[in-house]
Amino acid sequence: MANAQEELLKVNDLVMYYQTLRGPVKAVDRVSFNLKKGEALGLVGESGCGKTSTMLSILRLLPNNAKVIKGEIVFEGRNLLEIPKKEFNENIRWKKISVIFQGAMNALHPMMPVGEQITEAILLHEHVSQKEAFERAGKLLDLVGVGASRITRYAHELSGGMKQRCMIAMSLASNPDLVIADEPTTALDVIISAQVLKMIKDLQRKLNLSVIVVTHDLSMVAEICEKIAIMYAGKMVENGDIKKVFNSPRHPYTQGLIGAFPSVLGPKKVLKSIPGSPPDLLDPPKGCSFHPRCPYAMEVCRKEEPRYTKVEEGWVVTCHLYG
Repeated sequence: MANAQEELLKVNDLVMYYQTLRGPVKAVDRVSFNLKKGEALGLVGESGCGKTSTMLSILRLLPNNAKVIKGEIVFEGRNLLEIPKKEFNENIRWKKISVIFQGAMNALHPMMPVGEQITEAILLHEHVSQKEAFERAGKLLDLVGVGASRITRYAHELSGGMKQRCMIAMSLASNPDLVIADEPTTALDVIISAQVLKMIKDLQRKLNLSVIVVTHDLSMVAEICEKIAIMYAGKMVENGDIKKVFNSPRHPYTQGLIGAFPSVLGPKKVLKSIPGSPPDLLDPPKGCSFHPRCPYAMEVCRKEEPRYTKVEEGWVVTCHLYG
């Protein structure tokens, strides 16, 4: 379990826009959350809600038309946005914070053996010999269940599950403190997805890793995370302990997501959908961005944007129902 006193990452009031010919897209709007050493956080929401943009802001991998407008991303006591680019590339990204990209087939280089790609990640960030890096790459492939014997294989020679495991091995190459997994089971079948999720959870416990899982799949979050953060239209609408949020969701959007999620346990229930569609982030609605779809919308919801409200320690919601 995580040390209650050891905060690893704190995102505070983060605002990030994409600049387009039609105007700024408010992809991340005043998002705040924190993560302690050894914790796993699920960042959840519909497509286009800003969860991947939040991840790319942390990793400083934003495209040229994107810019962080304000806020802090504090990692181990330092604001990542203020660290010089050269130092960030050499000492932070991949060495302290690594990533499992969505779609291993596209993320792995088709012309390089997987072992060589893992070795390259080690050599770029650590002063070790080629031989030592190669041996470590083999151990990492053993650790994730691919096997060191496949170290010279190319991506097209491996199954989808093996490619994803190679990406996980690469993310662990430099012994990071934080791993960000962006839809880590995309395009995998149910059985392989379950195996990959179990492996991520086992590695987190074994290595005391902090993990952020970026997904729209609530079952994935329930499987491996202790905390959950719900995003909608670029904003954080609810953030707290996963058991408490699942058992007693506060925000109407969280209630809708959980109500639309089937469960194999307990009595059967009719699933409920959330009416309408997410707003256009070029021109979001005034007040609460969820009010056009919310069954509890009040007049204040149409005029004023809700602020973070504390439900209890470590659990916040942005909704006028609790303001």
